[in-house]
Amino acid sequence: MRKITIVGGGFAGLTAAVTAAEAGTEVTLYEAHQTLGGRARTAAGPYLTNEGPHALYNGGPHWTWLKQRGLLGPLAPLPPLEAARLRFHHRGALRRLPPLGFLRQALRGADRAPVDLDFRTWAGRLAGPDTARAAAVYSGVALFHHDPGALSARFVQERLHRAATVPPEAHYVKGGWGRLVDRMAGRARELGVRIETSARIDALGDLPLADGPVIVATSLPAAARLLDDPSLTWESGRTVLFDLALRTRKGDPFAISDLDAPGWVERFTAQDPGLAPAGEQLIQAQLPIGPGESRADGVAHAERLLDLGFEGWRDRTVWRRAAVSTGRTGAVDRPGTTWRDRPAIDRGDGIYVVGDQVAAPGVLSEVSFTSAVEAVSLALRQRALDLNSA
Repeated sequence: MRKITIVGGGFAGLTAAVTAAEAGTEVTLYEAHQTLGGRARTAAGPYLTNEGPHALYNGGPHWTWLKQRGLLGPLAPLPPLEAARLRFHHRGALRRLPPLGFLRQALRGADRAPVDLDFRTWAGRLAGPDTARAAAVYSGVALFHHDPGALSARFVQERLHRAATVPPEAHYVKGGWGRLVDRMAGRARELGVRIETSARIDALGDLPLADGPVIVATSLPAAARLLDDPSLTWESGRTVLFDLALRTRKGDPFAISDLDAPGWVERFTAQDPGLAPAGEQLIQAQLPIGPGESRADGVAHAERLLDLGFEGWRDRTVWRRAAVSTGRTGAVDRPGTTWRDRPAIDRGDGIYVVGDQVAAPGVLSEVSFTSAVEAVSLALRQRALDLNSA
């Protein structure tokens, strides 16, 4: 019997578990926490918060894989009236439309953008510095970095193009991403995957009965510690995650995109009212911060945007929290690098590393998905070669 051991029960680990089990492999998955999901967990309530903004981008293998297995589940569509309440913060004021030329820049295909040049320089030559800056900052909703313009033009343009597509590619899982995790875990168990929660693995030697390939589906820093491999590193962003619940008031924006400095404030109950108790609305914001900035800086940024768009929000607040997310926002690529330059999935000796910062294409969770499927494919291929040579 072929066997695969998976360390980590987040989105990547569950994708790997389902993929391997469907291929007839005996799978054991170890998760350090009591619950599965990793960064795809949804809080128990009464406010069903994700860990920062979460969305599924339609099209491509990621979306198709979930849909074919009945795992996509119900989605929460954004009503057209709410979509019309998207506001842009530009030059100190809230506006209904982004700067002239923004949409033209967003419509450019990523294949036209150079890898070796930073986005700010490339887009500035095409559309002017003001449009280039606004476009770079807008892309921050899909890459969580404090200075998107300094990153590879190809990398940023792909995220800008997909984040600004009309009709939108982004879709929301009804009830929070925890519902998607539950469906994936249920599918894994149906296929015979053995799932062990509250099972922290600090070294490969801690794995009981590890007979066969091992897929490490943790954050990249955790994988580096587990494998004692300091080369497992790649740049990510630091982001303040700011959540609050407000008493409902008609006329609040659906979202505010800050085009002066990277930041996004979104009223998630606009598309999914069940995320908060009746009469309340759930706001989730992400505010990228630079190396010298703190949680307080990110919260202050969010409060300035709320002051502009959510009238009387301070008096309407019934719950709030804030945290800094470090190294959890996916890989970012500097000029001269692409996803192929990130840490390789295959680490040799039957060890594979998957997640959102490894050598796989896609946007955010798509990287986790693609790397997980690739790791299982590589492991089974190597297993077949070993059996044939034996």
